Amino acid sequence: MNKTELKEFLDFKVNQYNNPNFIEEDPIQVPHLFNKKEDIEIAGYLSATIAWGNRKSIIKNAKNMILLMDSSPHDFVINHSESDLEKLLPFVHRTFNSDDFIFIIKALKRAYTTFDSLEDLFLIKQNEKNPMFAIDRFRDFMLAKNTDYRTKKHISSPAKNSAAKRINMFLRWMARKDNNGVDFGIWENIPQSKLSIPLDVHSGNTARALKLLDRKQNDKKAVESLDFNLRKLDSKDPVKYDFALFGIGVSKDL
Repeated sequence: MNKTELKEFLDFKVNQYNNPNFIEEDPIQVPHLFNKKEDIEIAGYLSATIAWGNRKSIIKNAKNMILLMDSSPHDFVINHSESDLEKLLPFVHRTFNSDDFIFIIKALKRAYTTFDSLEDLFLIKQNEKNPMFAIDRFRDFMLAKNTDYRTKKHISSPAKNSAAKRINMFLRWMARKDNNGVDFGIWENIPQSKLSIPLDVHSGNTARALKLLDRKQNDKKAVESLDFNLRKLDSKDPVKYDFALFGIGVSKDL
């Protein structure tokens, strides 16, 4: 299909999947449990961090994380004691365990005692085309030079050619202005035009089938290539096509 036909097809698929029904089977339902900005940020970041594998398992374990935090993520992060962290010890999601959970809780406390919002850690500099450099700055802050600690594998580094799928998904949730009630759009200082696609197996395979992506690996270079082509279709909201690419890939509707 030509560019016009491709855009019409993908826009139709965006409308098909970018609606509240999408929330029912996606980890984004966990931050949707909250109204307070900081609770949404923390629940969103934690849910995105464990978002690999079976989606039902992801959602179940993300909700368990919230319960272990007394269903008040921001209050728990800010006010927890060492004894409060003991209740997190049974937690495990695949290779993410309680050591990682506790490490991130402590890092989030540092973040919220330093900044008003996690958005401040992801601000894109004027000369940067996408959030990739900001993601590495965020990673540096979260790890606080603990580069040998096991949790580093759960905080992606585009500088090491990672596609940073989970963090890009979190950024989409927080920064994309969505009239359909799926993405939150609670961050005002990160332009949605600069957001990057949360590239995974499903969206990558669909993008290749539609000739939007040539690169075989799902890595940083593939994200940049796909971003470039999606911005040709919609320069103001390119990452909306994540709904179409992911939805088509999961449903095999192509």
